[in-house]
Amino acid sequence: MEDDDAGLWARVRQGDELALAALFDRYEGRVFRHASRLLTHREDAKDAVTVAFFELWRKRASVRLVEGSPLPWLLNTVAHCARNLERSGRRYRALLDRAPVAEPVSHDQDDSGVMVALRRLPEREQSVVVLSVLEGYSEREVAQALGVPAGTVKSRLARAKAKLRDDLAREGVQA
Repeated sequence: MEDDDAGLWARVRQGDELALAALFDRYEGRVFRHASRLLTHREDAKDAVTVAFFELWRKRASVRLVEGSPLPWLLNTVAHCARNLERSGRRYRALLDRAPVAEPVSHDQDDSGVMVALRRLPEREQSVVVLSVLEGYSEREVAQALGVPAGTVKSRLARAKAKLRDDLAREGVQA
């Protein structure tokens, strides 16, 4: 098995993922340092490296090597990725700056305590209550959405209503 770039590249072109992993191990550090110089955030640099190696694999039939090495192609590709990430980041920040600032919504402003009681239910019962009572789906539709028999939906809904009624009665709320 050849250990140089040309040998690994020949294996990559034939679809050998282990050869790509070997190239990744060999060049990831250099490609990451290059991306880090171009980008402000470390996570963006990681993303750029990931995209560059993904593109190397995806375009392996048409990648041009320089002196038998894919490193120059990777450095060029990571630079393009970095520019794209910076550009999309600027657009996103500009969009956020133009967006109206909304008052934070507090889900605990439920004066009746119903939502607090609902959150105390087990997740399976919460799902049934939300879909059938709050969203208005029929028991058959809820059963289909949750992948359970309609009878299970009925029994979960009955248990949930009883728990909610008891919970709200303890809190002094009329159900």
